[in-house]
Amino acid sequence: MAESNVVQLNDGNFAAEVLQAEGPVLVDFFAVWCGPCKMLGPVIEELANDYQGKAKICKINVDESGGTASEYGVMSIPTMVLFVGGKEVNRMVGFSSKEDIAKAIDAVAK
Repeated sequence: MAESNVVQLNDGNFAAEVLQAEGPVLVDFFAVWCGPCKMLGPVIEELANDYQGKAKICKINVDESGGTASEYGVMSIPTMVLFVGGKEVNRMVGFSSKEDIAKAIDAVAK
């Protein structure tokens, strides 16, 4: 299996990987038991490959990192939050198509 370009986040590394990052960061809040999250997994992998060097694509397991999910008000999953300069600029709740997610990233990527 090819190496993943998706950054795995947790409560401990969230600030360094997301809030202090250069450029856009997409964070997928997910859980392993969530059906739509499983459907979104391959889409997130593809986006990580497509946007390598342009945007950081990350995943955070809400069951393991509930503090971060709570801090950002994530009530349902999957939720994808797009950050630029450490600030939330877009949020998508539920399954989204690769095209819709890419449009959101393109809107803020340089």
